[in-house]
Amino acid sequence: MSSLTHPNQYHLTRADLLTAMPRLTQGDVESKRAEIKHYFNLTFSTYETLFETLRDDSVFYLRPCSLRHPLIFYFGHTATFFTNKLVLAKLLEARINPHIESMCAIGVDEMSWDDLNDAHYDWPSVEAVRTYRQQVRDAVNRLIDTLDFSLPIDWQSPMWPILMGIEHERIHLETSSVLIRQLPLDKVRSHPLFPVCPDHGDAPKNSLLPVSGGEIHINHQDPADTYGWDNEYGRHDAVVTDFKAAKFLVSNQEYLAFVEAGGYENADYWSEEGNRWRQFTPDKHPTFWVKKAGVKKTGDNNQADWWLRCMTEEIPMPWNWPVEVNFLEADAFCRWKSQQARLPIRLPSEDEYLRLREVSGAMLHPENANHNLQFYASSMPVDRFNHGGFYDVIGNVWQWTQTPIYPFEGFKVHPLYDDFTMPTFDNKHNIFKGGCWISTGNEINGHSRYAFRRHFFQHAGFRYIESAAAVQTEYPTFETDTTAAQHCEFHYGDSYFGVTNFPQAMMQSVVKQLQQDTDLKNRQDLKALEIGCLVGRGCFELAPHVAEVTGLDFSARFINVAEQLKQNGAIRYSIVQEGEIMDFKQRDLADRLKAHAHKCTFLQQDPANLKPIFSGYDLIVATHVMERLHDPKAFLAQLPQRLNAGGLLVIASTYDWQESATNKSRWLGGYKDEHTGENVTSLEGLTALLSAHFEPVGAPRDMPLVIRQSARDYSHQLSQITVWKKRR
Repeated sequence: MSSLTHPNQYHLTRADLLTAMPRLTQGDVESKRAEIKHYFNLTFSTYETLFETLRDDSVFYLRPCSLRHPLIFYFGHTATFFTNKLVLAKLLEARINPHIESMCAIGVDEMSWDDLNDAHYDWPSVEAVRTYRQQVRDAVNRLIDTLDFSLPIDWQSPMWPILMGIEHERIHLETSSVLIRQLPLDKVRSHPLFPVCPDHGDAPKNSLLPVSGGEIHINHQDPADTYGWDNEYGRHDAVVTDFKAAKFLVSNQEYLAFVEAGGYENADYWSEEGNRWRQFTPDKHPTFWVKKAGVKKTGDNNQADWWLRCMTEEIPMPWNWPVEVNFLEADAFCRWKSQQARLPIRLPSEDEYLRLREVSGAMLHPENANHNLQFYASSMPVDRFNHGGFYDVIGNVWQWTQTPIYPFEGFKVHPLYDDFTMPTFDNKHNIFKGGCWISTGNEINGHSRYAFRRHFFQHAGFRYIESAAAVQTEYPTFETDTTAAQHCEFHYGDSYFGVTNFPQAMMQSVVKQLQQDTDLKNRQDLKALEIGCLVGRGCFELAPHVAEVTGLDFSARFINVAEQLKQNGAIRYSIVQEGEIMDFKQRDLADRLKAHAHKCTFLQQDPANLKPIFSGYDLIVATHVMERLHDPKAFLAQLPQRLNAGGLLVIASTYDWQESATNKSRWLGGYKDEHTGENVTSLEGLTALLSAHFEPVGAPRDMPLVIRQSARDYSHQLSQITVWKKRR
């Protein structure tokens, strides 16, 4: 076993790759501190070792997939995640490398608002990222050594964001291995820590075995025994009827029959979404299958032409390994199989998978599964791991289900990572279960609920079942998150107590300023930026009057709502009446705004660390963002370089400073000067900071706003709006 006492010097062995999650409810503080430190350093080192499979540093700048960033992003992303969350949790006083952190912060799911334009990124050197990763490693180790915490470790514990960063890194260990697998073969190399299983042969004949029905009861609450993501928590109860399940995962050999039957050419086997993907992709077989006509290792049949791309090697097709496909391919196979067998064959629901897992007893013997990197860095034969008569109920490859991810009763987001799950509650991300050969940590703890877009590839396959029971595949997409729903109502809902809709009224005043400004009033090419756009109303109001407008917000939940309105022209959400009584609403974007919505671009971005591309604007509007930032002075200091000479800066703020968000030493005002004892207002602080580059336009204006909490609970505030013109 290697020693990680000195984290700068590490040499992993195969044994180091087998890890166990720290137990958060037992033990003493100091032993738990040491356990977490060891787990962190093993995780950090394992991730870095994975990138040793790249042929050379130039490969870091290749994009393995059009829907993903170059690998340099992912190499820096996991370390950036630690920094961002620890700064947000006020455990780190300052950023470590703002440039790398602005480049490597966002980009996991290919939402339509993800920024995948390489021209927008000034990628750092590989060596710079290696240095940055070491700086982050040192910072996290210092925190682990010094944090004051107690057991159990729960969501409120200062140790939680460190565990969050560790498990986030372990997710990317897996997803990055998929990206490496998608690189050209000559860009990767084998590695002794990631060997390929040498065992392969003909696949066993599959069959359907009975699974007795039963009840599913989940009541997963904080604190829990191990770290969990937000979607795992809450209550869920269901009744599963009897069904039959395939004894084995679908093997490459079993799937070959579908390929040879022309399954990829027959639209009848595919869903509407599947047919769109089928027409898009050039391959008429699983993406990791490689056809090598004339290159035969054994035999002289057509099967010998097929090879399999593993992470760093191509090998003759292991027909008895599980096939790896996306959801759409798995679903099409089931439709074909159902027609061939004249039976109701389909993918299982999440509940049916859980019932199979319980009946099989698979979780009782985690050592008897191809997961946690405990065997190979590849799949293995489908008849190797017996779980109560079924095989590979856990491990080998993830198993697609028919269930799109949805929230359990009592779901709530963690404030440090509010966009882990919320953007996926859209009926477009399907759950897969069971883990694969490189799944570790939270991924294999039994509670995890991971979901991907249906056309995405992971190390995922499937098991089919026979059942005529209906499966719920559509869940309400009302915005149910309390904070997001409140902002939907604030931006698009009713007016209360005679107070005009704030985003509309504010942007009307901004448009008036544009029309009165001698430099801007006749321009048809105005470029605008709103920082703190929330769910987008302000951008939509600006769009008819400018050539383009970009809306930025820290929260992906809010950006997702704005993007839905842009694409669909409508949003549905639920707001509290009282207690558990909800009111469901649908709001449509007004025609006058819908006609110009195409001018709007919405992106998730940390206002405190904007990418350099956000510059060259004629108008910048900062809406209630200063008072939420760790360092509002640094935020204001970057604005002059992003605004064109003669441009307008509009700031709306309640000056509601809170030490939970901003250290008092960084407040712009609202305090007594320590030298004179005089009151310092926020407007005075704002003026002092901006006066070097801006001159005020008109007098500050107070504008009321009302935020509805429930039918009888409202927040009535005054926002001060100031307008500033950048000097030429």
